[in-house]
Amino acid sequence: MNRKYHLTAFLLMLSIASFAQFKPLFNGKDLSGWTVHGTEKWYVENGELVCESGPDKQYGYLSTETSYHDFELRVRFKLEANGNSGVFIRSDIDGLKIEGWQVEVAPPNNHTGGIYESYGRGWLIKPDPSKEKILKADGWNTMKIRASGNQVTTWLNGKKMVELSDEKIGAATGFIALQIHDGGGIKVRWKDVLIKEL
Repeated sequence: MNRKYHLTAFLLMLSIASFAQFKPLFNGKDLSGWTVHGTEKWYVENGELVCESGPDKQYGYLSTETSYHDFELRVRFKLEANGNSGVFIRSDIDGLKIEGWQVEVAPPNNHTGGIYESYGRGWLIKPDPSKEKILKADGWNTMKIRASGNQVTTWLNGKKMVELSDEKIGAATGFIALQIHDGGGIKVRWKDVLIKEL
């Protein structure tokens, strides 16, 4: 066996070991490990987690039962109908009033991958307009969120969207949550929800 073979095998083992550090937050069967907030619909269909507006057409959230501080989150999503949604990090909730930071998931030209502070400072950072084309409006998208101390970085389909350093975010610990925006007509599919604590 030559040196190139050994190097390739070593790199493959490193890749497998790195991936093995990720654990699933969604089991593909039910909502175990999650808490529903509000009256909007959250259900599992064909191994996918689906959020859909209900008759009340209000905000809705699905939060992890566990809190996280430093982590890397990977999730795949597919927009159906009006896909105005998001992924909250280091968050807390009282009724339907959520406090924390949302990584935007939305239809084209609505800043997917940007970071918004709910019930606070509003938009903290939006992706450059040239990056709006990275979103697949009709297919599956892969989002990565890395939160480490004050630093939050987001990627969409392998492309870096934003990078932000913020002391307020850095001081927080809280759950991860998926969102349904109010207004009705929203449906988003999610799968491969994986987390690695740093």
